[in-house]
Amino acid sequence: MPSSLIPEKPLLVSPSLAATIGLEEATMLSVLNDLAEHRAGELRDGYRWLSLDEQLVGRYMHFWTPHDIQRVSKSLRDKGVILMDSAPFMQSRELVFAFNERAAASGPARGSGPRAHNATARGANRIPPNWQPSDDVWRQLAQRSIPEQFARDQLPEFITYWRERDEPAHAWGAKFLRAVLHAWRNHETDFRRRETASAMEPNWRPSPDAMEVLVKHAGINRQFVEDAIPEFVLYWKERGEASRTWNSKFIQHVRRQWNRYTATVENDTVPKPIPEDWQPSEDVYDVLRLANIDLKFAQSLIAEFVIFWRDSKQVQSSWNTKFLQHVKYHWARNHSLSPMESQSQHHAGQTVDTRKTRERSLIEDLTDRSWAY
Repeated sequence: MPSSLIPEKPLLVSPSLAATIGLEEATMLSVLNDLAEHRAGELRDGYRWLSLDEQLVGRYMHFWTPHDIQRVSKSLRDKGVILMDSAPFMQSRELVFAFNERAAASGPARGSGPRAHNATARGANRIPPNWQPSDDVWRQLAQRSIPEQFARDQLPEFITYWRERDEPAHAWGAKFLRAVLHAWRNHETDFRRRETASAMEPNWRPSPDAMEVLVKHAGINRQFVEDAIPEFVLYWKERGEASRTWNSKFIQHVRRQWNRYTATVENDTVPKPIPEDWQPSEDVYDVLRLANIDLKFAQSLIAEFVIFWRDSKQVQSSWNTKFLQHVKYHWARNHSLSPMESQSQHHAGQTVDTRKTRERSLIEDLTDRSWAY
C-alpha cells in the first residue's frame, strides 16, 4: 500500500496480545507504550507512573470517545495489565497509570541487548524470580471469594513455569489471575466430587431405576441380576474406592455377564444327565471372570457338584448354567454376602430364605434358586 494513503504513523498491535487481552485493550496498550517511551514518569511504590492529561489523551486516542477511553482503560486495569491512580476518565479527564511491573529505581537496565530493551520498552518482560502480584490482583481474587492462602500457594509453581519458558509478557498479573481462577475451578470440582462420592456399603442394592433398566428394558432375568449383587459388592468393597455412579457400574457389570451367559445357554440346551468327567466350558469361566470370581475357587467346587448331580440322576438342559449358579452362590456365602443373609423381603414372587448358611444342607444349596432352569 502506498505510504501516501496513510496520513500518520500507524499503530502496531501484537496479534497474540490482542487474542489474550482483547483488540481494544491491545490497541490502548500500544499507545500507552509509545507515550511511555518519551516520558520519564514518576517512580513511586516500585512502579513508574505516568500522567496523561485530557489534551494528550485526545490527541493520541482521538478515534475513541471519552466513554470508550474510560471503558478500555478500566478493562486493562481489571485484567491486571496496568495500575490506575486516577478517577474514571469521564470524571477526572486524565489517565494516571503504571504498567503492572515493578521498575528498578535507577530506571531501565542498560547494555542488555536490543531484544531485552525492546521488550522492556514495550511493557513486556520476563518474570523475575521474586515477582509478586499487585494489590489490585489480590483484590480481584478476593472479590471472587478465592482464599488468599490458596492463591499464594499457586505462586511458586506459576513463577517456576514461566521462568522455565523464558517468555516475556505484558501482564504477569493478568496471567496469574487466570492461572489461579483455573486452579480454583479445578479445586472446587474435585471437592464436589469427593463430597458426593460414597464408598461401597455391605448392604448396597441397585436403585429401582437400575433394576428397571436391566429387567424391563434389557430383558435380563431378575434373579440373575439379584445373584450378581453380592459379587459386585464384594469386588468394590475390597478395592475400597468411592464412586458417585455405583448404579451405572452395576448395569455395565450385569450386561457383560448376561451377554456371555446367554451365549452359553444357546450352546447347551439338550437335557441330559451330567457326565462323570464333566467340566465347565470356557464360557463359564469367562462369565466368572466378568463377575470377578476367583477361578481356582470355582474349580474347587467341580468334584462336589458332579458327585451330587450324578447321585441325583437328574437331567438338566444346561449343566454350565447350573454350575455357574452354584459357584456364584457359594462365592457370596463364603464372603458373608449372600442375599439370603442380608434380606428378608420378597424378590420375583419368592420368599427369601433368611436362615444362616451353616444351617443349610448341601442339597438345599445345590437345588436352590431357579433362575437358571
